[in-house]
Amino acid sequence: MRVIPIYIEAGVCGFESPAAQYKELGLSLDQLLIKHPDATFIGIASGESMQGVGIFDGDLLLVDRAEDVKNGDVIVANLNGLFVCKLLDKHNAQLLSASPKYPAVQLRQSDEFQLEGVVTRSIRLHRSSKELLACTP
Repeated sequence: MRVIPIYIEAGVCGFESPAAQYKELGLSLDQLLIKHPDATFIGIASGESMQGVGIFDGDLLLVDRAEDVKNGDVIVANLNGLFVCKLLDKHNAQLLSASPKYPAVQLRQSDEFQLEGVVTRSIRLHRSSKELLACTP
């Protein structure tokens, strides 16, 4: 992480933008955060069951459908018609919360289960966005 020093002295009425030195990087957040753009979607976390892994209510989740799913990955799935974000325990066929307040969900043959993708990033919003609020039910 680069630190941008900003020095302000009395009597100075302006200074160069701290972002000026980054003009030539040519990077976008898409390039930095998304490995498979055509297979990635953004979801909004709801609830407190994943706080133990740093996912809080209202966080944005970058979900990649092209990533290989590994045991212990944070995933988004459709379970019996509901979208859930959980830790995947492949060995025991369970979905785990990252909070002791919520029990594990045992996957059964009768369940309708569709893995939607692996959560590769979560982004915390420190100010709510009107556009995002308009998208939530």
